Amino acid sequence: MNQQHYVAQPLEWGHGPRTFEVFLEPTCPFSVRAFNKLNALLELAGEDKITVKIRLQSQPWHLFSGVIVRCILAASTLPDGREAAHKVMQAVADHREAFEFTDHCAGPNMDATPQEMIARIENYSGVSLAEAFARPALQNEIKWHCKYARQNGIHVSPTFMVNGLVQADLGSGDDISVWAERLLA
Repeated sequence: MNQQHYVAQPLEWGHGPRTFEVFLEPTCPFSVRAFNKLNALLELAGEDKITVKIRLQSQPWHLFSGVIVRCILAASTLPDGREAAHKVMQAVADHREAFEFTDHCAGPNMDATPQEMIARIENYSGVSLAEAFARPALQNEIKWHCKYARQNGIHVSPTFMVNGLVQADLGSGDDISVWAERLLA
């Protein structure tokens, strides 16, 4: 792999002055609902008015969370970085049950291995991840997401921040017009 692609591209879309940071756990059903609204939010509010930043919030009760977060961040180091990461997130969102456990402790994934999870993600997303996933330096990016969430007091997913301030009253069930109104206020 080319050295220039070892740096993770930020998971950011849009280029406006108002910032909407979304802390997501990729297999959480509420995070998936929020993730699936982000493109429509950008379209409604305007890419020139807002910037959407995805922050990954790994949660241990989603038992393959660490592996999946690493896959997303590995994808972000590829030549098409953030778009590859978006494809991986969308694949996990679209096939969430293939990566989850029944009641967070049982079901068919009890016999699955991390290597099988990587292969599933590659299959669903069309993104080759194995080589990037295996780079030890990737842990720095994973740790950054974890530390950033902790320093901002983030405990649950999804959690939303507008211009650096947590918005405890915003949720994944909100219509995107509610999010846009808060961002553009």
